[in-house]
Amino acid sequence: MLLKAKTPLIKLRFAMLGTLAAIIGLATLVLMAILSWFGASLGIHVILGIVVAFHILQWLIAPYIINAIYHVRPIKAHEYPWLHEAVSRISAASGLNTKPKLMLAEIDLPNAFAYGNPITGNFVAVTRGLLSTLPREEVEAVIGHELGHIKHKDVMFMIAISIIPALIYYLGHVLYYSGWLGSMARDQRGGGALLILIGVGLMVLSFIFNIFVFYFSRLREYYADSHAATSVQNGARNLQRGLVRIMSASRRVRKEKIASYTQMKVLFIADPEVSIRGYDDIDALVERIKAEKPSILMELFSTHPHPAKRLRHLDAYIT
Repeated sequence: MLLKAKTPLIKLRFAMLGTLAAIIGLATLVLMAILSWFGASLGIHVILGIVVAFHILQWLIAPYIINAIYHVRPIKAHEYPWLHEAVSRISAASGLNTKPKLMLAEIDLPNAFAYGNPITGNFVAVTRGLLSTLPREEVEAVIGHELGHIKHKDVMFMIAISIIPALIYYLGHVLYYSGWLGSMARDQRGGGALLILIGVGLMVLSFIFNIFVFYFSRLREYYADSHAATSVQNGARNLQRGLVRIMSASRRVRKEKIASYTQMKVLFIADPEVSIRGYDDIDALVERIKAEKPSILMELFSTHPHPAKRLRHLDAYIT
């Protein structure tokens, strides 16, 4: 019997929507102000069109970039039939009209991720390392988490907003050096200094936007964890075990390999750069991690919730 949500998920939903609205709204105001001031020669509508086109292009090609980075291929019907059955069953339990395409990332790092867009469709990818590390019931809990991202449609929002801080930083960078060169100064009596000041301000603002993006990313992980707990049999307990097993196994992957996999780590179910030491019984490890005290400063700049907070969140679904 599947569990019903016992925690106020409506708060998570509103927190995500509020953060998303803040990021997009503030970014729009900033871009409009900058483009209004500097875009007269090209026409503000032309420049805004270029910015929007860049966002759309980035969103459309992202799945192909992900496939190339992580060596992703489709899992054929005769491969891992139990995994295909699990995806079909959990998709139905999740109320998804279309089952996402099941993919395999040929990397030894244990992890999983969901991605896609309306053109390519949705994908759920598991890594070779995940299938060789986790037992089936924990893989199913991981699948439930990833299907939660698809059900909540936060995948496309995450990809879209992740570019905003970089775009603002780039604008600031251009204005900063333009100020020094004087190529965009409005006059010879301090226009360059003003551009330098605006450029520095935008670069600082991009840092603040990144904090908002990281916060949204952490919220979506809690939300997807809750979905796994309510859509998979014994999902909360098995996801706790799976997350801890992933972090434990990640410690055994060489650091240089992990570094090569972190380009889009925001999509992963667990941050590959966060690992744990320990070879205890898996349930003992879960309890040990839950007792840890998270660092607020470290989590502020993290794409994923602190493991202790994440495991304690899942406790609410365990009877």
